[in-house]
Amino acid sequence: MRHSLGQLLRPATVGVLALVAMWAPCASPAASPAASPAAAPAPEASSLPFGQRYHALQHGGIVRAANSSATCRTNRPPACAGAQAGAQAVNGDFDMFYVDVDRDPNTYNSSRAEVRLPSGSRVTYARLYWGGNLRVGEQKPAQDNERVLIAEPGGEYKELLADTVVGHDVADGADAFQASADVTGLVRDSGPGPYTVAQVNVAAGRSAAGAWGGWTLVVAYENPAEPLRHLSLWDGFAPLKSRTGPEVRLGGLDLPGGTEGLVGLVAYNGDRGTTGDSLTVTSGSPASTVALSDSANPAGDVLNSTISGPAGAAPARVPAYSNTLGYDSDVFTLGSDLLRAGDRVGFRLSSRADAAWAGVLFTAVDARR
Repeated sequence: MRHSLGQLLRPATVGVLALVAMWAPCASPAASPAASPAAAPAPEASSLPFGQRYHALQHGGIVRAANSSATCRTNRPPACAGAQAGAQAVNGDFDMFYVDVDRDPNTYNSSRAEVRLPSGSRVTYARLYWGGNLRVGEQKPAQDNERVLIAEPGGEYKELLADTVVGHDVADGADAFQASADVTGLVRDSGPGPYTVAQVNVAAGRSAAGAWGGWTLVVAYENPAEPLRHLSLWDGFAPLKSRTGPEVRLGGLDLPGGTEGLVGLVAYNGDRGTTGDSLTVTSGSPASTVALSDSANPAGDVLNSTISGPAGAAPARVPAYSNTLGYDSDVFTLGSDLLRAGDRVGFRLSSRADAAWAGVLFTAVDARR
């Protein structure tokens, strides 16, 4: 087993531990995080109810960067190469290992993805989410769940500590977790470009549950050239198997007719080809419910190990595997046929077969002008 993250981390820090309940709403963007390390480990809970982390009504939108932290061993061709290229395969089929792109001997996993912002944008909130499976062929120490490394475009790694409760659930043969931290100051100061995240606490090896993990950076921005939008971010940590899954609702939106938007999700251990999982949107009066799908996410299999989005919503990443083998970070378009005039919109993520966990939902929806 590689050294634990606590032994490898560099001394520079971004973030400070705050014992804040996961469901407490974030009324406004926080100031740049403090530069001192946490005095105690972040608290953990096996399940965290979904609640609103951030909301703003402003001209602008939400973008995200994301990547996986584990993949199949490339010395097992051709099946591994086929899976990485998009073939139907699941993580439990492979001996899995770490993604590591930074050429830094002090890190054992790292991956990179681009934050792409329209010209003239100002970051109003940014949050990094990371998570994975601690138990596969090896068992990673849970005390490293709260720690990760992040490097801004052209910058050096900084230690980032979870600033809220860490979701940590041992179930279905897996030891699953998700942690997160506010990185508004870092992203606002650093701007768009490639961000690298390393030392996500994921295990390597082979098991029925499989190895999986990754990270997503969600960024809300203000831009006077863009429409007025409701920007919302929810998070939690909810097991999905044989359950209805988390549901989030936006109220008081006063949606105009013909409005449009987007919705994004982050989930763990969704298997490609295992059907029965869905993301639905309910809106209008009388209420109408539609299951979302697109070319990358078939109806009934939205948790299919993809990092996807419509044109402009899936920026460059390294590596850019088509099948991320257990990590989903997807963005769906909400067209005018889905968001009907009214004051409430609901989203529900559920799975009937995959032993998966939901971590994040976010939306950017046009407001009445």
